[in-house]
Amino acid sequence: MGSSAPPDDKPVLLVDDDTVDVMTVKRAFRQMGVVNQLVVKGDGEEALEYLKSTPVLPRLILLDLNMPRMNGLEFLQEIKSDEVFSAIPVIVLSTSGENSDVSACFRNSVVAYIVKQHSHDQFVRELRIYNTYWTTDTQAQTDL
Repeated sequence: MGSSAPPDDKPVLLVDDDTVDVMTVKRAFRQMGVVNQLVVKGDGEEALEYLKSTPVLPRLILLDLNMPRMNGLEFLQEIKSDEVFSAIPVIVLSTSGENSDVSACFRNSVVAYIVKQHSHDQFVRELRIYNTYWTTDTQAQTDL
């Protein structure tokens, strides 16, 4: 695609049950100028229902691990075993920096694992690293 391509119309799916964390991501996206629609689901079951019913798959999934009903790791295992959803890049946003959590996520093909910071500025810096690549057409030609 050329540099005059229209803004990306593929949404970003945020799977997180914490309203403060959702607001933090929304604020970070505004600061970074992300134009993709942010679709928010409160747990893995809601997110899976959304994926199965949406006509446009998300460009990226931001995933919390600790949620009710279906947690992040269960959701991740479910989508990575489904050929329709397995190519969607997933970035985990978690308060856990435990090696077992990080390892389990990378075994399930996440592209990044970000430990949620107490500092909003630090969080934005870490998220900004992935923004250009995963929310625009400058990414590798993974046309989902």
